[in-house]
Amino acid sequence: MALASAALFGASTPLAKLLLGGGVDPWLLAGLLYLGSGIGLGLVHLARGALGVPAPEAPLRRVDLPWLGLVILFGGDVGPVLLILGLAHTAASSAALLLNLERLATMAIAWVVFKENVDCRLLIGAASILGGALILSWSGGPAGLGVGAVAITGACVARGVDNNLTRKLSSADPVQIAAIKGAVAGAVNLALAFGRGARLPDPTSVAAAGVIGPFGYGVSLVLFVLALRHLGTARTGAYFSTAPFLGAALALLLFREPVTVQLVGAAMLMTVGVYLHLSERHEHDHAHELMDHDHRHVHDEHPRHVHQAGDLTGEPHTHRHQHTPLRHKHPHYPDLHHRHGHA
Repeated sequence: MALASAALFGASTPLAKLLLGGGVDPWLLAGLLYLGSGIGLGLVHLARGALGVPAPEAPLRRVDLPWLGLVILFGGDVGPVLLILGLAHTAASSAALLLNLERLATMAIAWVVFKENVDCRLLIGAASILGGALILSWSGGPAGLGVGAVAITGACVARGVDNNLTRKLSSADPVQIAAIKGAVAGAVNLALAFGRGARLPDPTSVAAAGVIGPFGYGVSLVLFVLALRHLGTARTGAYFSTAPFLGAALALLLFREPVTVQLVGAAMLMTVGVYLHLSERHEHDHAHELMDHDHRHVHDEHPRHVHQAGDLTGEPHTHRHQHTPLRHKHPHYPDLHHRHGHA
């Protein structure tokens, strides 16, 4: 799911660059992409209800709304605008690879703020990715250390905050999360764009944004939320690091940009970093505390729970349940049930 999310988002970067080349206002494009995502997934959500299809995931609760608001602010408003502005001043292949900085920001925040375990292997991989990004941003390189690179860096930090906050919502319905985020963020960005004098582009560009948005932003976010549930924030960010490579490769084909020494060197360092992240193995004796929550699940080796009258029994199923304490050892990631401290 994380790799599929990365593929969809990676492809959206050079495709958005194509629309900018057609004269679409950057701020307006950010609004169109997110609004398309919100409308597309909103229709999916409504269709499930109209057809009487039981919701496969736990719905958002009132306690989730403050987190959702912050997710929309950082990931739906600040991040996309900075990204689109950066794309307007940066070669598409360079912009796609610079987006690896998002993974570093995501991991740093997960490690420092949310105390998610990050070992030496992940840190070395992060340093390798950062080295590639620095080569790419160096003055005279494909990106140039200018306004575009700074804007894309800011977008990466904003999305890093967004990714960590989304972790707080990962047990809820990802379609509902992505639909609300897209609709609100898209409407806000469009209002701001029109307020500064932007005009709607031609119908073809609007239709193209209406296709890129639901897949590159909407479906990608749904898959990302599901991956967060199983892998934790730092690891999901590591898998998502493959997105810029796909974006860069597609950009080279679309824009026939030159393959420079800086681009190859950056790609090699980033490849090493991604490999170190993806080949990590984490296993130790750990304890599960008493926990009460609601999410889609199956009954595995983790703490069992008692079903109440009316709870669904077929697996996977969704209902509020309580886990009893347990101590055991097995390979794991910091998923919903393994957000424990490390000695």
